[in-house]
Amino acid sequence: MSSIASVASAAADLRASFGGQLLKPTDAGYEEARKVHNGLVDKRPALIARCRSATDVVDALDLATRLGLEVAVRGGGHNVAGRATIDGGIMIDLSPMKGVHVDAVGRTVRAQGGVTWGELNRETQLHGLAVTGGVISTTGIAGLTLGGGLGWLMSKYGLALDNLRAVELVTADGRVLRASNQEEPDLFWAVRGGGGNFGIATSFEYDLHPVGPTVIGGPIGYPIERSRDVLEFFRASTRSLPDEHTLFASLTHAPDGSGTEVAALVTCHCGPAAEAERAMRPLKQLGVPIVDAVGPMPYCQLNSMLDASYPKGALNYWKSNFLMQLSDAAIATMIDCFARCPTPMGQLLLEHIHGAVTRVGASDTAFPHRQECYNFSVLAQWMQPGDTSRCISWARETYETMRPFFAAGRYVNYLDDDETGDPVAAAYGPNYRRLQRIKASYDPKNFFRMNQNVRPLA
Repeated sequence: MSSIASVASAAADLRASFGGQLLKPTDAGYEEARKVHNGLVDKRPALIARCRSATDVVDALDLATRLGLEVAVRGGGHNVAGRATIDGGIMIDLSPMKGVHVDAVGRTVRAQGGVTWGELNRETQLHGLAVTGGVISTTGIAGLTLGGGLGWLMSKYGLALDNLRAVELVTADGRVLRASNQEEPDLFWAVRGGGGNFGIATSFEYDLHPVGPTVIGGPIGYPIERSRDVLEFFRASTRSLPDEHTLFASLTHAPDGSGTEVAALVTCHCGPAAEAERAMRPLKQLGVPIVDAVGPMPYCQLNSMLDASYPKGALNYWKSNFLMQLSDAAIATMIDCFARCPTPMGQLLLEHIHGAVTRVGASDTAFPHRQECYNFSVLAQWMQPGDTSRCISWARETYETMRPFFAAGRYVNYLDDDETGDPVAAAYGPNYRRLQRIKASYDPKNFFRMNQNVRPLA
């Protein structure tokens, strides 16, 4: 491990040619730069390399190698487990890398690794185009895409990773590679779901699709006493949704901070307006809603409508697993567990996966979860450190109580930092061995291990 003095000396030598910023713990801006979205994560890198180009990334990697320091890579910084930062190592921060170029005629976009979905959508929607992004606009495109990419458009256009055309990647030995179906095809297969295991993704190229600029969607919430009715309606509806229609369900709290418990549906329909309006009518006929914000809105607004519910700095602890079906017993268990939620920012979420996502083969990309299913998540979120113990306990207890209903698969982007067993192998299932072989080719020493780590095959 390098000393503080040697890190400072090496950073000083690099600073003259470095295009971005090199921040030591004593520098102005360090305290803000070290923070990630999850306030529960409190790590102090020895150095933060805020990169502006792929060359900066190469230089920062070289510095880390020479100093023998571990590296964490930050794109949007939203990963709930806090893998974007590190104690005592180098955080390679891509957040200043904000370039976005839209080819409206060819319907493609190229964006650098520090871009968020809100920033990407703003540029693509100027041309009435979009690609599947997340459901929180401040999420980075890099982490979401490399691990999967669930979002409002996935049932029509597939996951974010299904829309990738190419990725520019800096490998552990400092090479800059372009991975696509034609160039480094094994690597391209691996980064579509394999996360940050193979290098630092400095730019992404996506296919774009005609979307909006107005879609119909939003949240609608009913009194918590209607939870069973809402979840049964959700189950019945998801059996026959068209590709254009995405529907999630949640046991949550009113967004006004009152702590009022709500059984909510959140939806997006990206098809023709008349079809979308017909699809929304049943959602509004379950009774008298507490809140009804379902209606026409710009796609950019839809993609940011939940942002305020996930503020930066809030303390977060999540657990999730796939469900192949939503049984009566699973519904009853969810309702019972939510009744014990200790925080007005906590929720249980069901993200329904269908349509285009399921028409990709399980082995066509590293992301193997291609059956129609639900992603069940326990999202514990709170503001006061004194509430940490009971909020984490509730999340863990709820997860264990729901375990009898779980399928084998898990979504790698939602894995927390205290998982037992080998959750990464479980998340990749039949694709894990191939990922290990590709890891051994591109990162045999497992330099990139501050992630949902795939161990290289010996």
